Amino acid sequence: MKNWRIIPLLIALCGLSACGYNRLQVLDEEIKANWAEVLNQYQRRADLVPNLVSVVKGYATHEQEVLEGVAQARSRAGSIAATPELINDEAAFARFQQAQQGLSSALSRLLVVAENYPQLKADGLFQDLQTQLEGTENRITTARRRYIEAVKEYNIAVRSFPSNLTAMLFGHHTKPTFAVENEAEISKAPKVDFGK
Repeated sequence: MKNWRIIPLLIALCGLSACGYNRLQVLDEEIKANWAEVLNQYQRRADLVPNLVSVVKGYATHEQEVLEGVAQARSRAGSIAATPELINDEAAFARFQQAQQGLSSALSRLLVVAENYPQLKADGLFQDLQTQLEGTENRITTARRRYIEAVKEYNIAVRSFPSNLTAMLFGHHTKPTFAVENEAEISKAPKVDFGK
């Protein structure tokens, strides 16, 4: 008699597997891994900022407002706790994205200011930091693209039948993704070449 009770349980477990439970778990883990890479690249950029500001400060002493703007933008971007739960909260995700876009804008203004200082453009350390920043911006773009693709695949699974039933049963919801005001801008890194 006990064996008859186990059979419906086994059928239910097999049904869960067929309804996408395991796939949802795999996709969720892929999102987390891709998100960690996005954060890693943003942290790399944030770590470059103090060195870049320091080099520019040595040459562009009259640009205090721009330098302070970069420092404040870095502080705002760093003040948002980038926890794994961030990717499940659309409002927190939007605040994080806005802070990162603010840092990108501040860095762009800083690099435009550097155009006015030929000695700065010729400085070897500045050129090295410029190259590192350019590479980091490219890595950010790649990491974001991978995250966007992972979220797309996950969101399709969460919203498609029959896996949507499993998703509802286990509390899986769609995840937020990056959005930009000008979609063409996400595919290109800020220009950091000063005509070496």
